[in-house]
Formats: sequence, C-alpha cells, structure tokens
Amino acid sequence: MVNLKYSRQRAAIKEYLCHTTEHPTADTVYLHIREAFPNISLGTVYRNLNLLADKGEAIKISTPDGGDRFDGRTDLHYHVICRDCKRVYDLELDEQHIQSINDLAGQHFDGTVDSHTILFYGTCKNCLNKNCLDKNPKMR
Repeated sequence: MVNLKYSRQRAAIKEYLCHTTEHPTADTVYLHIREAFPNISLGTVYRNLNLLADKGEAIKISTPDGGDRFDGRTDLHYHVICRDCKRVYDLELDEQHIQSINDLAGQHFDGTVDSHTILFYGTCKNCLNKNCLDKNPKMR
C-alpha cells in the first residue's frame, strides 16, 4: 500500500480511538473530532475510519444493527455486544484459547484455517442489574 500523506484530522481520529474503550460509531467520533476541527465533515470521518481499518491501525466491528463500530486497540481480542444497551465490550481470551478455535475449525475444513472473527452477544452487568431492579422494585 502506498504511504499516505500525514493528515492532522486522521491523526486526531486515531488518537481518539486509541484513548477510548467505548467502540464508537463514526457519528460519535465525528462529534468528538468536530470540537478540534469544526469544519470536518462526517464523510471525512467515515473515510478516515475506514482507511485506518484498512491499514490495520483500527478495527472495524460490523454489528447486526448496521452500525459499524471502531476500535483503536488492534491486538488480537474479541468483542461482546450487549443485547440491551448495544454497547460493545472487549473480551479477553488468551492466545491458547484463540488458537484452539482455529484448530477446531481446521479439523472440520478441507484446507487450512489460520484466523477467524467472532462476535459474542449477551447482556452486560449494568443491564442485568437494571433488569433485576425493574423486576423487583423492593431492591431499589
């Protein structure tokens, strides 16, 4: 890939992603970056987020609701989406567990498996607690 010209806007977007654990949408990134770059367009944010993902400097998480999320943390890890609040959380598994998924898949595939992507779904602790309180008002 051709080296790209330095862009202060792209650098600010990458910096924002690297310092948040929220896995923001492009709209959220736009709202934050616009504080420093008032004239930036949403299209510029989208293009730069996709470029960072293409270059391996960010991770693009495609969610079933159609809204892509972005993660500045590029080391090997998984994500869990809360079905209630729709937040995306990092899920830590050690490399041995990750490799065992590749090995298991390889046992059932006529070829080689060297990587995979998995997106887990569940309910986060905050939503579980909220649901518990909603069902039992005496616990408030």
